[in-house]
Amino acid sequence: MRHLVLLSVLATATFFVGGCSRAIGEGAGLVLGAKGTYIPTQPLAASKEARPLGAYRRFELGPITDGIGGKVPAGLLGYLPAELDSQLRSKKLPNDPAGKTLVLRGEIIHYESADLVGIALGPLEQVIVRMEMVDKETGSVLAVANCVGRTKEGVNLGVKSKAQGLAKAIAGWIDNRYPQDQRVD
Repeated sequence: MRHLVLLSVLATATFFVGGCSRAIGEGAGLVLGAKGTYIPTQPLAASKEARPLGAYRRFELGPITDGIGGKVPAGLLGYLPAELDSQLRSKKLPNDPAGKTLVLRGEIIHYESADLVGIALGPLEQVIVRMEMVDKETGSVLAVANCVGRTKEGVNLGVKSKAQGLAKAIAGWIDNRYPQDQRVD
């Protein structure tokens, strides 16, 4: 009997702690929004500079194609340009229309929406895009990375949040390769 009571108390405590951590995660998700990360698959060529994108004064979103057979909602690519502009501004990256331009183009290689089971267990939605950094003038591909937009909280489910996470990934990829002393205010 004593073991049964102890097991019951432990199960109840686990339920409440799990519920609290989920509530904390949802609150953080409401404030922070979707998450974005990138995984370089073809890094920028070795250079003397630690941040080799300093020559670029403009970052332009190029075409992004659906490489998974029409499973991507049209709204994702509709939200992405504004989300990316917002993320680039937040990182104080330049946007000089007359400056040297880096085009960011890609192909969607994975798209996942949360299903009912996923929502109950902890939602996970994500989009993965194989992105290329391309010099607009020469057409040369400078680098390639898989950029991931991910939502793990119920408050962030949906196409717009995945676009926000994807924009964070793309902007972070540029940000980590752009000189601090060339930022704009």
